[in-house]
Amino acid sequence: QVQLVESGGELVQPGGSLRLSCAASGFILASRVIGWFRQAPGKEREGVLCVSGSDKITYYSDSVKDRFTGSRDNAKNTAYLQMNSLKPEDTAVYFCATDFLRNCPGRDYGLGYWGKGTLVTVSS
Repeated sequence: QVQLVESGGELVQPGGSLRLSCAASGFILASRVIGWFRQAPGKEREGVLCVSGSDKITYYSDSVKDRFTGSRDNAKNTAYLQMNSLKPEDTAVYFCATDFLRNCPGRDYGLGYWGKGTLVTVSS
């Protein structure tokens, strides 16, 4: 069973940092792309970034290029989204996703496997 479970979302103050985890089971995440997306209240889902099978990062949003990065730990079969210098506008439910791809697709591509999300709230 292919399953992705996000964790690490919590309340954080503006300017703070947070690291989200995406634990995979039922498949080897190291050979696949890892996409990160987010959906703020009342808004449509937005692509954040994508990590290829060779760890090349594609940014889907210009607003996070200098603040967020993605990585993976193959031994743990887990992907990570490191978020720094958080702003209130980063408040959203964050999702990880994957598919049988080694290279990151365009941001509008529909990845086939998704987690259920973890809520990040940036507020003072």
